[in-house]
Amino acid sequence: MNGLLWLLVPGAPLLAGMLLVCAGPRRCASWLWLSCLPALALCLWPAEPLALPALWPGAQWAADDPLSRAWLGFSALLWACASRFAVTDMAHDDRQQRFWIFWLLALLGNLLLVIAGDAGSFYAGFTLMSLSAYALVAHQRGPAPRQAGRLYLQLAVLGEMLIYAGMLMRIHEAGGALALEVWRETPIGTWSAALLLVGFGLKAGFWPLHVWLPLAHPAAPAAASAVLSGAMIKAGILGLWQFLPAEDPLLREWTPWLLAAGAISALYGVALGLLQTRSKALLAYSSISQVGYLLIILALAWQQPGYREAAAVLLALYAVHHGLAKGALFMGAGLSTRGRLRAWHWLCLALPALALAGLPLTSGAAVKLLLKDGIEAGHLAGWMLLLVLGSTGTMLLMLRLLWLMRASQRQTSLPPLVAGQSMPWLLLCLMPVALPWAWPPLRQAMLDSLPLYAIWAALWPALLALAISGLVWKMGWQLPTRLQHLPNPARVLSLRLMRLLQRPLLPELGKSMDEQRWRRSERHWNRLWHAGTVATSAWIIVLLLMLGWLG
Repeated sequence: MNGLLWLLVPGAPLLAGMLLVCAGPRRCASWLWLSCLPALALCLWPAEPLALPALWPGAQWAADDPLSRAWLGFSALLWACASRFAVTDMAHDDRQQRFWIFWLLALLGNLLLVIAGDAGSFYAGFTLMSLSAYALVAHQRGPAPRQAGRLYLQLAVLGEMLIYAGMLMRIHEAGGALALEVWRETPIGTWSAALLLVGFGLKAGFWPLHVWLPLAHPAAPAAASAVLSGAMIKAGILGLWQFLPAEDPLLREWTPWLLAAGAISALYGVALGLLQTRSKALLAYSSISQVGYLLIILALAWQQPGYREAAAVLLALYAVHHGLAKGALFMGAGLSTRGRLRAWHWLCLALPALALAGLPLTSGAAVKLLLKDGIEAGHLAGWMLLLVLGSTGTMLLMLRLLWLMRASQRQTSLPPLVAGQSMPWLLLCLMPVALPWAWPPLRQAMLDSLPLYAIWAALWPALLALAISGLVWKMGWQLPTRLQHLPNPARVLSLRLMRLLQRPLLPELGKSMDEQRWRRSERHWNRLWHAGTVATSAWIIVLLLMLGWLG
């Protein structure tokens, strides 16, 4: 197949943006989801790699491995469903054209970084996606979106600077090459590894680099939160996979610390998520928890070079599973505040929630089984407790999420849901159950999770979570007020930085003179010289000329 077809992946959102500017959002917003179709088609029927030496040496676009194709497929599907979902939300927004322009720019950047075969294309797409997402986070009016957007932008710019510095070091280490294939075979230095880990980690949002996530998700529109959590934060994980070498002694030495950070992130997200009183804030902490598992997969691949191929498959499956399920849950959280949910809505909403908890016959059970195999392959049998605690905690999170969404339905004035908005959400809700039967790698993993011992291993943590929830409900236990309003140090530091930057560079000059006194003196001299001002000025000029001539 002709490699020029890869130009359609970023070109379709670009053409859609031009159409949006010319025709206006009211005419073409309903059709913007079509800009994702070229990416979706090429993930199924990939074309030959496209070399673009006119951009820079080594520039290449392709998705020539299973990981890239899977990443491109779920990203395109999620963006398409979210684009159609957002049409109803933005229908009566007086700033919808601005929203859609930045939406398409973020989409363009997200798809470009997935098909990038070189560091320059990846960085261009990553930067475009990250900076455009600021307008999505800060779109809604009010102090909360402004503060969330400000913190997001501050950390996004910091992350871009760190990645750029690390990228320059990697170019030097690779002898000037930009091809990511060369980078994966080139040893890495301490400083470049640290810069890239922190820079991409700020986007991925694992602990302790997660501070922007709990503010950004509740502030953004539901569709923006869906793609932010489902697709954009995973770009940081993909960047670490692509930029860092496959086999490196330094990364192997750092593996225990990365495993610890992933484990803390997985449990920390659950603990803080259970304290939330808003559904989207709870889902933000759930994303922090799930990204911790993705970091663990990366660490396992660096710890055991022979496990890298299996880790690539697991990373792709986990990213697809979490991206689609979390996108469906964020959209469901938005629907619960805008319209009345019926019984079948709740049934559909339960599918991605149970999939995240790892229940049998879902994509969650398949990826949890593969992650268990990876931990066993890494001789980390003691870490099995992490999976048990994670599954139990995730089930508790999902039960609390459904309870919070049910509480938001107590408003009596909620209208019926619009069919055009619920259909793309319904498609995502069915993915955790339908995708394992349609995708061979996921299907095999799901079939391996069906023996009775495997079903019981996946089921009993969920049953434990149900028992704990039932006990809490029966006792009528409520969250203490102090736990419901925990301080956010990142928000405080962001506000202090804003106030510091708003101060004038130089202090204002004080009034150190008596204005009335000087005004009286000025008037006195004006009256004194008024009569012969012209003659006096002429004599002064003549005197100066004579002095100049004599000199």
